[in-house]
Amino acid sequence: MAWVILVIAGLFEVAWAIGLKYTEGFSRLWPSVWTVLAMAVSLWMLGMAMKSLPVGTAYSVWVGVGALGTVLLGIVLFDEPTNAARLVSVGLIFAGIVGLKLATPV
Repeated sequence: MAWVILVIAGLFEVAWAIGLKYTEGFSRLWPSVWTVLAMAVSLWMLGMAMKSLPVGTAYSVWVGVGALGTVLLGIVLFDEPTNAARLVSVGLIFAGIVGLKLATPV
């Protein structure tokens, strides 16, 4: 169950990272409110997952899920550049997440 919580925490990290773009420097009220809520939920769920997962694994997977999702949504939502180097790099992040999952006996 800790892995499910951790991945959901990572998805909330994606939400707040993307939300930051919409806050326009926290000058827009509702995008700012939703972004701060997503931050709080993300950190709370990370803490819950860390009850039974090693801190290095949990934090690395959380950051990895957040980075992976943010890059992909940046490409889709904000027309950020898509090139081979970026896609290979995203693939390496994914491989790292899978590797940490396979290497952690929880």
